[in-house]
Amino acid sequence: MSQQKSIRRIKKDNNKNLLQLISRWFNLATKLVFFQYLPGISLLTAIAVWTIWLTSNGIGTAIYNLIAHWKVALIMSFGSMVAGGTSMGGGAVAFPFFTKVLHVPPQEATLFSLAIQSVGMSAASLTIVAMNTKVEWKFIRWASLGGIFGTILGVFFLAPILPSNAVKFFFTMMVCSFGITLLILNGSRRKRNLAMSVWGRRERLLSILVGWFGGLISSLVGSGMDIFCFSVMVLLFGLCEKLSTPTSVILMAINAVVGFILHQYVIGDFVEPVVNYWLAAVPVVVVGAPVGAILCSLLSRQMIIRMLIGLIFIESLSSFLLVPLNATIIYFSLVVFVLFSLIYYWMYRSKLYV
Repeated sequence: MSQQKSIRRIKKDNNKNLLQLISRWFNLATKLVFFQYLPGISLLTAIAVWTIWLTSNGIGTAIYNLIAHWKVALIMSFGSMVAGGTSMGGGAVAFPFFTKVLHVPPQEATLFSLAIQSVGMSAASLTIVAMNTKVEWKFIRWASLGGIFGTILGVFFLAPILPSNAVKFFFTMMVCSFGITLLILNGSRRKRNLAMSVWGRRERLLSILVGWFGGLISSLVGSGMDIFCFSVMVLLFGLCEKLSTPTSVILMAINAVVGFILHQYVIGDFVEPVVNYWLAAVPVVVVGAPVGAILCSLLSRQMIIRMLIGLIFIESLSSFLLVPLNATIIYFSLVVFVLFSLIYYWMYRSKLYV
């Protein structure tokens, strides 16, 4: 008898989960069909970018460059959806792929990541705003302010002097430690806030500091503002992952535009072959990133967490398999891992906003 009850309960739960999934898909389809501004904005953005892409250097040259760098376009078709739908950002896919698979110098990979995210994540941000997706605008304003100063510091003073392998493992250890913390958090029943419960002078200063550090990381590896700000929003401020994800996407879009402007108009190092990589990926990311943002609005909080943990695992594994290791890099990696683990643990245990 008890076994039959268990079977009936399992069937009931499965049917409930199926109905919830169908309901989410139906809500998304309804939003896409009846929300008049979303298709128009996304389509106009794509058409505008495609038109500029085809006419800037000529249709033949654009198509030839796309075929010549098809690997870049292919990987960024996936990376752009990651950028629009998660807090990892397209740079978290582009930077490891360029530096570990194509063996592109880290400086060029960072520049490409910033340049391509200035297009893709900006398109995703327009989609997020058009869908009226809930984000934390107060945090975006103040963290972006700090991110500008962090990006300037990293671009002009740190990026030229730091060893390339150290930079690769710095990012890997940062996201790896966050992944472990996120895995622990996923098993807890901690309350998630749907908005900042408190907003005062301390929160503004924290947001500026977090944005500054995120901008610093992004200036070195082309990504990091989004994942670090996401970690602070979730662990310290106790915000829900579904709110923190689109917020981090908009933050990274702003940071990428600032970084790209610095490289293009101040430093002047946005030249070949990075320009060719960028032109091959532009027509792809302007579609993929908005698609990722739309899918994110459909996915459950648990699914977003699982996707993040999976991406972090792939990033960590690729670093250990493809990047040459020596004693200095190992010690450096351990220090960074322990440091960020302690920071994340402190944020998780502080419960200041629970």
